[in-house]
Amino acid sequence: MTSPAIETAGLRKAYGRTVALESLDIRVESGEVFGFLGPNGAGKTTAVKLLLGLTRPSAGGGSVLGRPLGDLETRRRIGYLPELFRYQAWLTAREVLGLHARLGGLDSGQRHSEIERVLALVGLEGRGDDRTGGFSKGMQQRMGLAAALLGDPSLVILDEPTSALDPVGREDVRAIIRHAQARGSAVLLNSHLLGEVERLCDRVAIVNRGRVVAAGALTDLLGQAAVRLRVTGLPDDRAALVAFGGLEDDGEGWLVARGLDEERVPDLVAAIVGLGGRVHAVDPGRRSLEDLFLDLVRVPEAVA
Repeated sequence: MTSPAIETAGLRKAYGRTVALESLDIRVESGEVFGFLGPNGAGKTTAVKLLLGLTRPSAGGGSVLGRPLGDLETRRRIGYLPELFRYQAWLTAREVLGLHARLGGLDSGQRHSEIERVLALVGLEGRGDDRTGGFSKGMQQRMGLAAALLGDPSLVILDEPTSALDPVGREDVRAIIRHAQARGSAVLLNSHLLGEVERLCDRVAIVNRGRVVAAGALTDLLGQAAVRLRVTGLPDDRAALVAFGGLEDDGEGWLVARGLDEERVPDLVAAIVGLGGRVHAVDPGRRSLEDLFLDLVRVPEAVA
């Protein structure tokens, strides 16, 4: 059985009387993209420092890639993009990546080809000899991703990887993350752009006040879709719609279809039109990740 990429139990960190992380219990499987979410001050940065071995827990424990937290050799198998970083402005992109490759223990015979691979992967091919001091904020972000992906790490921890990017750049990053996952990497993604998380992640954990307040697959956390359609002219005889499950009127002019697969919505619309009805609007009706997030971090009972 494959060991999880990350597993923690009761992980706690206090600095004197200040508790930065109360009790963290998460499990990230190998090869999955896992969203790690929470408001500012929730303990996410502290948790990442513990996972990377940059600080020691006050209580509890865990493992990363099958080894105890802080294991030195394990760090070579982790790629990390911090939220705030700065490269030496006088170094070229290749020089920065070469330094990271040496620090990461990458075999000297592989360094050149690996540097070229990640430059192309993040869209910086042709810019390898340019000094990083002349890079835009978005290009700096791409450089950070390239450094984090050197050597095909088994675990990639990304802290706000799309924060400096335009919509095209964000789509590029989504493709890069999926590429890393396809190559076998587990990805821990911390982002305040919840739409990005919803598109990318297999599972998420929401942290508030140092504790996990919700965790699981998005389909489980957000619930089944309840598609709503504003319909007029529908006859009383609706036998042709039985195949779409339990349809009901909400009393406000909307027809509600619960648990209906999104791919079947066009078929439902066609069936309604076939009966002589008119469809004026379709609302997918599923709760968004942002709705869930706000409910959990605003309500004190969520951390009780």
